Amino acid sequence: MKMYPILMIIPLICQSCSSDNVAFDSSHIETLQPAVNISSELNLNLNTDKALYKPGETVTITASGKIPVGAKIRYRHGNDVVTSDNLAGNAWTWTAPSANYTGYLADVYTQNDDHTETVYGTIAIDVSTDWAKYPRYGFVATYDGSKTHSVIQDDMSFLNRCHINGIQFYDWHYKHQWPLGGTKGNLMDSYTDIANRTIYTSVIKDYISTQHAYGMKAMFYNLCYGALDDAKQDGVSEKWHLYDDAGHATMDKLSMPTGWKSDIYLMDAANENWQNYIADRNDDVYASLDFDGYHIDQVGDRGNVYDYYGSKLNLTDGFASFIKKMKTRQLNKSLVMNAVANFGSQQIAETGDVDFLYSELWSGESTFSDLLSIMKSNQSYNDSLAQVYAAYMNYNSSKSEFNTPGVLLTDAVMFAIGADHLELGDHMLGNEYFPNSKLNMSDVLKTAIIHYYDFFTAYENFLRDKGNQNYDEIYSGNSNVIINNWPPKLNTVTAYAKEVKGKEVIHLLNFVKANSLSWRDLDGSMPEPETITSLPLGVHASSVKKIWVASPDNYGGAPQELKFKQQGDYVTFTIPSLKYWTMVVIEK
Repeated sequence: MKMYPILMIIPLICQSCSSDNVAFDSSHIETLQPAVNISSELNLNLNTDKALYKPGETVTITASGKIPVGAKIRYRHGNDVVTSDNLAGNAWTWTAPSANYTGYLADVYTQNDDHTETVYGTIAIDVSTDWAKYPRYGFVATYDGSKTHSVIQDDMSFLNRCHINGIQFYDWHYKHQWPLGGTKGNLMDSYTDIANRTIYTSVIKDYISTQHAYGMKAMFYNLCYGALDDAKQDGVSEKWHLYDDAGHATMDKLSMPTGWKSDIYLMDAANENWQNYIADRNDDVYASLDFDGYHIDQVGDRGNVYDYYGSKLNLTDGFASFIKKMKTRQLNKSLVMNAVANFGSQQIAETGDVDFLYSELWSGESTFSDLLSIMKSNQSYNDSLAQVYAAYMNYNSSKSEFNTPGVLLTDAVMFAIGADHLELGDHMLGNEYFPNSKLNMSDVLKTAIIHYYDFFTAYENFLRDKGNQNYDEIYSGNSNVIINNWPPKLNTVTAYAKEVKGKEVIHLLNFVKANSLSWRDLDGSMPEPETITSLPLGVHASSVKKIWVASPDNYGGAPQELKFKQQGDYVTFTIPSLKYWTMVVIEK
């Protein structure tokens, strides 16, 4: 990598400062020690009893491990301590504050004789009445005899530890046109899905009840327009199908592997008779199983397709019509719809009837910069909705485990821009066929993922609340580290900055050793970054009151206040550590 002397670093374009600003001399940046020195042992495993809480609700926290003598527990929003207390045992409660839609970080710590602090364990707490405000979406995909009650408890306990607040039940259904296994009031004990996998109704019920105990929402999956080859005997008319020709000679279909029940034939999602038919079937599902909503799927652009009468169809308008019908039939149930490779994103978002935006990304949306541009585009259609990405890591990897650096760098970027990543379930997700579990999580990745989801939850207001992207200059005081403003570039530390409720939030993302600008890390070769320590920075910011940093890579995400120096319209400070991602918050 070619390095540049400090004085040769060129200022980034500044769109929000005045044209007569004097360029900052980065050679004057000195290294400063943190205002508060902290260390961590992280030998306590903390758990909460729910994935999210209502304001005023009792939060129960348990700790496994030995509580140090003199340990305290404090609850912080950002860097501000809300409450604190002494610890006297391994289980305690906290009353969630009255503020709705707020994230907190609880940490167990000691104050040492040398005025430093040691953090032993951290955990996030989300206080929100609606899961869709800050969705953290997971999945389950297997419902056979291996899913004993104990296994289900373990699956959901891990997702609860990661604060997953909604679960997609992938391929749980009997047939696409008849999702319920049996009939209302007469359910089958077991049945087979389209892949002829065994599904136990008792397993589905156990998953749902376990999720509800954690405060999670349970969403049943199905296509908006799928039917098997026996659909006619179930009351589906051939006049409701999609056709590849104007003369209704060939039904449009997805070919399935040999040994599966059937190919999947596609219906006209806008056909009112089909909508009423599948809404009736969904009513049976809701009456029989305690699902909270419908995760609607599609399969992307089908090219030129026609209805039975020869009219060329606009599929995306059909998606909007379908969503509206489903909402009308079940006003109190949640709806989410997949935009495959962004197909139909605008029409889906503009209905106003989906709980959040869900995009399945493929090769055409494979760069890190795509993650922000897609989210901005989607939110231009409906800026009240959060973004979730179905994005499959290490898709072509022949290894047995996910590549930890690839997963963490992708999560760092997604979380930093405020988007959720659908990846956690009864295994980690690496393929569009959710039961595919060929890649496993290493213990190192499991531990890191917990810290990342703690961070994503605790700092949800800094990460996911509305704000304006900031393009101000950021200068490096280390000639070996080049600071680059968004979009990401190799051999740099890329900064993504946003003004959120009067605070400047800067995300530093380490691409210095990255080998690709694709989030997919297809073959699992993304290298582990080298940790950068004591990185002096200069930032265009005046009237600064406080600066603090936090990272999921350090101290369990606990914040650390920094010393700083104001130099005219610029402020200088030193980042203690940057591995994958460090967040800087400048309070004015």
